[in-house]
Amino acid sequence: MPSPDDPARPGGAPHDEPPIHGDADAPLRPPTRAPRFDGYAWGRRARALLIGLGVLALGFAAYLGVLVVTTPSVEELRAASTARPSVIVSADGEVIGRFAAAYQAPVALKDVSPAVVQALVATEDHRFYEHHGLDLWRIAGSAWAIVRGNMQGASTLTQQLARNLFPQEIGNRVNLNRKLREAITAVRLERYSSKQEILEAYLNVAPFLYNVRGFEMAARTYFDTSAAELDTVQAATLVGMLKGSHRYNPVRHPERARERRNVVLAQMVKHGLLAEADFQRLKTRPLALQFRRPEEGDIGQARHFVEHLRERLMDWADSRDVDLDRDGVVIHTTIDARLQRLAQQAVTDQVAGLQRVAAREWSEARLQSARPGMAPPKNPFAHFWRQRPELLEEMARGSAAYKAARAAGDGEAAALARVLGDAATMDRLREDKTRLSAGFVALDPNSGAVRAWIGSPDYGLDQYDHVAQARRQPGSTFKPFVYGAAIAQGLSTEREFLDQETDFPLGDGRVWRPTDMGGASGLPMTLREGLVQSKNTITAQVMQQVGAPAVVRFARAAGIRSPLDPVPSLALGTSPVSLLEMASAYGTLASLGQYRAPLLITHVSDREGRVIERFDAADAAVPVIDRGVAERLVDVMRGVVQRGTGASLRGEFGVRGDLAGKTGTAQNNTDGWFIVMNPDLVAGAWVGFNDPRVTLRSAYWGQGAHNALRIVGDVLRQGQKTGLTPLEGLFPVVVPPPPEPLLPPEPPPVEGGGEPAPGETAPAFTAPVLPMSTRDREPPYPGG
Repeated sequence: MPSPDDPARPGGAPHDEPPIHGDADAPLRPPTRAPRFDGYAWGRRARALLIGLGVLALGFAAYLGVLVVTTPSVEELRAASTARPSVIVSADGEVIGRFAAAYQAPVALKDVSPAVVQALVATEDHRFYEHHGLDLWRIAGSAWAIVRGNMQGASTLTQQLARNLFPQEIGNRVNLNRKLREAITAVRLERYSSKQEILEAYLNVAPFLYNVRGFEMAARTYFDTSAAELDTVQAATLVGMLKGSHRYNPVRHPERARERRNVVLAQMVKHGLLAEADFQRLKTRPLALQFRRPEEGDIGQARHFVEHLRERLMDWADSRDVDLDRDGVVIHTTIDARLQRLAQQAVTDQVAGLQRVAAREWSEARLQSARPGMAPPKNPFAHFWRQRPELLEEMARGSAAYKAARAAGDGEAAALARVLGDAATMDRLREDKTRLSAGFVALDPNSGAVRAWIGSPDYGLDQYDHVAQARRQPGSTFKPFVYGAAIAQGLSTEREFLDQETDFPLGDGRVWRPTDMGGASGLPMTLREGLVQSKNTITAQVMQQVGAPAVVRFARAAGIRSPLDPVPSLALGTSPVSLLEMASAYGTLASLGQYRAPLLITHVSDREGRVIERFDAADAAVPVIDRGVAERLVDVMRGVVQRGTGASLRGEFGVRGDLAGKTGTAQNNTDGWFIVMNPDLVAGAWVGFNDPRVTLRSAYWGQGAHNALRIVGDVLRQGQKTGLTPLEGLFPVVVPPPPEPLLPPEPPPVEGGGEPAPGETAPAFTAPVLPMSTRDREPPYPGG
């Protein structure tokens, strides 16, 4: 029988099957079969995958839920899109400052040049009017570009607005979290705002350099124009900056900014917003910048005043739930913007001349003759630094460079040597230390309204406010309070004293002997002439006559709020005070004994013009000094301007009017003062260095009569030319009493002084300032 493997047998192997080689006795392998599908195992895997995807989906949903909850709400969006900085307005209706984290000037969409909107939409989001916050076509295109290695943004204008409105909440990092927050906020913005509202909000918050936000302020900063007046080229320049304000800064990178501007113009051509012929013509035009930093313009002309207002308004705003940076309230002040500008220019000009004087006087060992109009010397303050080498090391130790060297691991000696060896750093420190400063203030004595406030010649270089913040020794400008206390005690203005140096025991074994620069004449001199000629010898005797406590009371009644040390030397102005309180006290004299706290704000209104609160009637005049006393004291102070130390106000500057005032110079020429008053205006100035160890060198230029008076004289001279300070008011005519010849010396008064001599009357203050009087504290409202 044939075998099963016989090829001839049906079902056997085919004839062409290759023979099996090898051992015939080897076991046969089982035939190979396809693997059987294990449905159970695959089911388990599928279920695990679905569960994992579900967990991921739930996690992502929870993540989105958290983002939705933590992303700004509709109310926050509305508040942010309508946020406006509070505006500070002068008495004549001019904006003199704003409260905001950035320089910003809100503008309505209708008041923006159409070229701005066209350039913005064409370049940043040409489907702006078609999408609902997210441009899906642009997102897809951006994703495809990223796959090909070309990073592209896909943010719409609405997404950019969301980021600009909420920089902290959304962030600036390029990651999924930011993009999702941005997208959610954009969709909400589109849902609750019209396209016009979104555009207007964008135009007001778009960030530019120099802390500028919005196209209105950008137009002023880069082109000295308004957003409404921007032409196509200017608009394209500003829109081009949005891609990267530092990279396309037209001030520092003009060629790069010009190229980017032309890209924007080309986009306008592409989308049918600009003709090709116009593009060819405009792309060759220069940038034509008229750049000025915002603090150099109208927004910065009263920076010290604005900062003082913010400080005074803090508590008021908190108590009324007002956000000064975002609620857009209008703060109406008493400042006269025209007088403010005039005063700022006068301070700048006069201090510049006095700076040249100081630099020349200190340039060589021998005192050099100097005048304000002379050119600066080759080696300014060279002799001063040779005289004060210890200041160099002190400045070096206090410098940022020294602190950086210490932080980097240098020892004290090594860090100090590094700074002292850095010529550029030391030159800068020397310049800062020897920079002369000044302050000026003017107020209306009939209301206390402050009309001008100059805290320093340049806020950018010196933020220290020398009107209200600085406390300096007033020198002889304090003397009127000594003479006023004497008149109040019944001393005649024609009472004679002997002009001689006198020793005053201080009670601790020391003796105080005041002197005058010109020496003592040894002749009789009336109380009137003692003040007119600013004689220290006479003033000290008057102080001894009335007692220091009485002088303190008179000064406090007039308006001095700084601590006053009741010692004999107080007569010569040794207790530091501020320029504002001195001007206010002189205002009390000018109003013949009526005290009015300095008034800075008349009222505050909301953005619709509704008055929130008034301050101009919050503090009525308070009679604090007998009118007759004030009249006689003012009459004496007239002589200072007519023939005394303040006579150059008329002689050199030609100021007209019924004027009374006083010059002042602190010891070693550290501080120069001059305050003048008329029934319509009080104006005062201080001149000196921030560090009192630096002074004007000569006795001539160091006197307030030759430095601070120049500022006041310049302001009033220009003010009279322009009609801003006519000074037409008249003080009462006072008939001088008969002469009182010199009397024998009287014994020193008992402790507490101020008592009148037997038989004399004392028309004292009708409303003396008590320790707990409201007039002895800071006013509880910001208007004062």
